[in-house]
Amino acid sequence: MWNRIAGLILRNRILLLVVVGLITIFMGYKAQFVEMSYQYAALLPDDDPASVEYERFKNTFGQEGNVMVFAVQDTDFYELEKFNDWIALGDSLKALDGIDAVVSIAHTYNINKNSEAKRFEFQTIFPKKLNSQKELDSLALIAESLPFYQGSLINKESNTFLMGITVNARIINSKAREPMVVKVREITDRFTAKYNLEMKYSGLPYIRVVTAQMIKEEMKMFIYLSLLVTAIILFMFFRSFKVVFFCMLVVGLSVIWAVGSMVLFDYKITLLTAMLPPLLVVIGIPNSVFLINKYHGEYIRHNNKIKALQRVVSKIGNATFLTNLTTASGFATFIVTSSQILKEFGVIAALNIMVVFVLSLLLIPIIFSFLNPPDQKATSHLENKMTVWFVGKLVNIVLNRRTVVYTVGFVLLTLGVFGISKMKSTGYMVDDLPHDNVIFQDLKFFEKNMDGIMPLEVMVETKKKAGILKLSTLKRLNAFNDTLKSYPEISSSVSIVEAAKFANQAYFNGKEKYYELPGNQTRNVIMSYLAKADTGDDSKLFSTFVDSTQSITRMSFRMKDIGTTRMEEMEQRILANVSDIFPEDQYTVHVTGSSIIFFKGNKYLVKNLFISLALAIFLIASFMAWMFSSKRMVVVALLPNLLPLIITAALMGFFGIPIKASTILVFSIAFGISVDDTIHYLAKYRQELKATNWSIRSSVVLALRETGQSMMYTSIILFFGFGIFALSDFGGTVSLGILVSVTLLSAMLSNLILLPSLLLTLEKFITNRSFKEPLLQIFDEEEDIELDDLRIARMENKEEKESLVN
Repeated sequence: MWNRIAGLILRNRILLLVVVGLITIFMGYKAQFVEMSYQYAALLPDDDPASVEYERFKNTFGQEGNVMVFAVQDTDFYELEKFNDWIALGDSLKALDGIDAVVSIAHTYNINKNSEAKRFEFQTIFPKKLNSQKELDSLALIAESLPFYQGSLINKESNTFLMGITVNARIINSKAREPMVVKVREITDRFTAKYNLEMKYSGLPYIRVVTAQMIKEEMKMFIYLSLLVTAIILFMFFRSFKVVFFCMLVVGLSVIWAVGSMVLFDYKITLLTAMLPPLLVVIGIPNSVFLINKYHGEYIRHNNKIKALQRVVSKIGNATFLTNLTTASGFATFIVTSSQILKEFGVIAALNIMVVFVLSLLLIPIIFSFLNPPDQKATSHLENKMTVWFVGKLVNIVLNRRTVVYTVGFVLLTLGVFGISKMKSTGYMVDDLPHDNVIFQDLKFFEKNMDGIMPLEVMVETKKKAGILKLSTLKRLNAFNDTLKSYPEISSSVSIVEAAKFANQAYFNGKEKYYELPGNQTRNVIMSYLAKADTGDDSKLFSTFVDSTQSITRMSFRMKDIGTTRMEEMEQRILANVSDIFPEDQYTVHVTGSSIIFFKGNKYLVKNLFISLALAIFLIASFMAWMFSSKRMVVVALLPNLLPLIITAALMGFFGIPIKASTILVFSIAFGISVDDTIHYLAKYRQELKATNWSIRSSVVLALRETGQSMMYTSIILFFGFGIFALSDFGGTVSLGILVSVTLLSAMLSNLILLPSLLLTLEKFITNRSFKEPLLQIFDEEEDIELDDLRIARMENKEEKESLVN
């Protein structure tokens, strides 16, 4: 089969170049329309109970997690000109397109009792502009006497003053959110510059916008870095700008195709898919290295360029196909998860890894068929003294030091098991950001001074119309609020309970000591006042917390980013509190919000990624069994690739790197790539078995000497290629890059030392006749394309060019 493929490629090279060129132009056109994802990555499937509850909450009360907050610390905040500018700042922000509401201590309401009309009137505390310091001081005393705003808008102990803006749902999930945040920063920066203050920014909309901008910049940086690093390493190996250029051309085209395919599938750039272009560069280069190494090696044997190119495809086309298939399988297993972000990543990665293979298999033979044959300088890398010396040492270890090999392997395995026992699983909503990043620092500021900003929502259903307004229900809600705010991780709620306390305080003429639930005697009077209340411009104030039937209410808490491990403990406590306070026969309570969704999504994701890893191992083992028709050989081949995974897991345990979505990706990706070396080695080993008349010892050594250099080259490229991700600003990306690099380097050594050692030790127990005659045939040395079909014409200008005809 691969003989025929080689013939088709070499005889139709012009047509194939035209086809590749046209597809690249089309993909390049599509690639310009790729967009960033501004939505929070949905980790849970739509039918998960937590997702269903969250959607029901949003349908009842609208979008949560759409508030951007910023704050200043200032002991002289109540200074006339500054406070007027703060009011103007809020008014300017509210005028922006996409901003639904602005709230701060300067934009607060007070409830005044109108005894004659027997109703409450909601009035702003501060006018649009204050005329004197005395007026400001008197109104500030009123605002700070209202417990409703304490801890949410101001912190008197630390002199912290917060402003929050509610972003419209139309803006929050679109690319219009980015320019909106830029305008917000421009307006707030003018205020802080005038008064030499430092503004702290946070809130999920702000975090997501800034994170998306960072992802966009990193995507560009990593594409350039991956091309630069791999180009430098290629040049060091081959000492040829020509080889470097054409290798870069192949992976460059694959990047264009990858970005174009995102648009065709209607996928947007996320933190995961942003890594794909540089990943394709790093993963794609080894294809070219194996092909070019084989081309140079074959040319040295018989000095026939066309025959060498034909044998490149015939001899290693099958092995290269399977190595790319196993790598793609490692990514494709993410498709079986129910997480949309992982599915998109898996689809695009798996598809374009096979695209890289096709482009490599087509372009490398075609391009080099137009070029002059390699001279002695071009093939000198095959006799590189350092690599020859290194491979020689490996041969010596495999032949004479197998006991040491197994002892070291056993020690590493023991340490690995111990290290795995120390692994922990946790994740934070912003843990991908380094602790010195301004977003992380500002988040910690709000956690210290405002009890955090991560939304935690509790939806309480009474099962009766107007059941929320019953005093018994209000008391239960108040008890639940007091219980939750006693936890240091959770703030007091904004809810109908606090509104009822506020109304009670207003009924008693604003006296702060009456900020409590109405008593039995005053409840009906206060409720009648509320029923006739004049809410001014904000007629939706009540509907924010109670549905139209007054049977469902929400309690909005804010949480610190405490991590998924602690969050799991907190959820159990909260649910226990719910059971104690709300009888199941009278109430249905749902604990939801972004904090819960993230925690459950992360837990679900880690579980599914372990399943995808198991599936990757099963699929790759199946492919190898298909290729070699030997179950025993598959078991032995997997051992050198599982040991590096154990070592990596142990390193995570020893160095405190937690299991989370970004780090668990390491195992499927690294396993899919590392097994490539195994396939190349065993493919060559089987060829040598035929050539040496079933001499296992000779075959092991010859396979090691021929594939060792290419395996070293590709592993070094992969090591440094993945190593560039250590420069990321995202902790998960850093961990992914470092851990994959370490895994692949240890996998190279394992495949070059442990695998040949096992083949020699077990010998004929595993190398049976079924392995010699596999289901999928690999190139036979005696089968070539007829060279009469390949005519080489020399032009008058003495530049050698080949003209291929049927």
